[in-house]
Amino acid sequence: MARLLVAWLVALFIVLVVMGHSGPFRSLQPLPEIVAFMVLVLVVSGAFSHLRRVRLIAGQVTVDTMGNRQRRQIELPFEAGEAFDMLDATIRELPYTEDIESARDSLQVRAKVRHPHPYGRGMRGWLNPFSWVGSWRNQIFATVTPGDGTGSVTLLCEPESGAWTDWFRVDDGSNLVNAEAVTRALVRRVAERRRREQQAAAQTATDKELAQARLNLLHAQVEPHFLYNTLASAQYLTRTEPAQADRMLGHLIQYLRHSLPSAEETLSTLGEELERARAYLEILKIRMGPRLELKIEVPDALRAVTLPPMMLQTLVENAIKHGLEPKPGGGTVWILARRDGGSVAITVADDGQGFGAAGGGTGIGLRNVRERLQLVYGPRASLAVVANVPDGVAATITVPAQQAATGLAEAQP
Repeated sequence: MARLLVAWLVALFIVLVVMGHSGPFRSLQPLPEIVAFMVLVLVVSGAFSHLRRVRLIAGQVTVDTMGNRQRRQIELPFEAGEAFDMLDATIRELPYTEDIESARDSLQVRAKVRHPHPYGRGMRGWLNPFSWVGSWRNQIFATVTPGDGTGSVTLLCEPESGAWTDWFRVDDGSNLVNAEAVTRALVRRVAERRRREQQAAAQTATDKELAQARLNLLHAQVEPHFLYNTLASAQYLTRTEPAQADRMLGHLIQYLRHSLPSAEETLSTLGEELERARAYLEILKIRMGPRLELKIEVPDALRAVTLPPMMLQTLVENAIKHGLEPKPGGGTVWILARRDGGSVAITVADDGQGFGAAGGGTGIGLRNVRERLQLVYGPRASLAVVANVPDGVAATITVPAQQAATGLAEAQP
């Protein structure tokens, strides 16, 4: 208040002195003094209005809150580029913002902001002495300083005119409003980002639990029809071909040993899954006879590669159920594995009925395989199912070439 009064008193005194020494204005006495007094009254009333408005906005009146020029230091828990994008979007959404200049390389944002008229656009607008000095527009200058995984935002909100005009005018708290608005918007955006991340993490945990529940159910079922048919076949063979019955029961024991659920949520290996699939197919070879052929080409060096349990088994069962069993003449199942750079491709192919046959299944098994690959490996793994020329289907799982010792924790992205 004192600063504004002193500045305007000095300015009006100089104007009155000049007018007093000017002939044309001497005849107007005492009109200049009356106008000067009215100007001082308007200055004082405007200063009180500014004071009151700042108290309403900030809840307190201090040197910092009353100033025309506001500075904020805001720490964002994101790397500099992401923090800059968030800052730039925040400033662009401010009301009355115009002439925005954004430089991503230098991490700077400049913007002009029209000064709103908090008390309307009535007669007092052009009678307001504060509007006679400087520009009736504000500006924002913001920079992002890179840190160790963080971005430090320096925010300046000030009038567009020079600092000397602060002696003669107040901004009605407009720059305080701009600074607080940017700060609140950044805090809200950070909170929203954290909330989305928490929701995504919760959803991922739910998906993992669902996939694990499906796997446990798969373990618990162990294909009841397969077990029933195998035991029935073994019972028949004990009377006709005891040696074959013994072989079948041996393969069944091997299959069940590898099918028991693990107490820990760990990955299996390609070698373990291959032993399970081989036991399953050997049982079927005894039951189907010459209608089923098995060809396995898996290098020993790849048997230690990690693989989610029961995944290879799902593809093998699909090849038998939907490809070879319905085919009168049967056919061949191939299990192949090869390394391609940092990945391993595991293929299960058959020369059965193929895609065009009726009763091709619901696709639940393949969907479950894709979901589990996504949960365990993310985008580093995939499942491709294509036609096997000339007949049948080929399903290929591609996973990272990780050894079993790395465990599940390192397999996850």
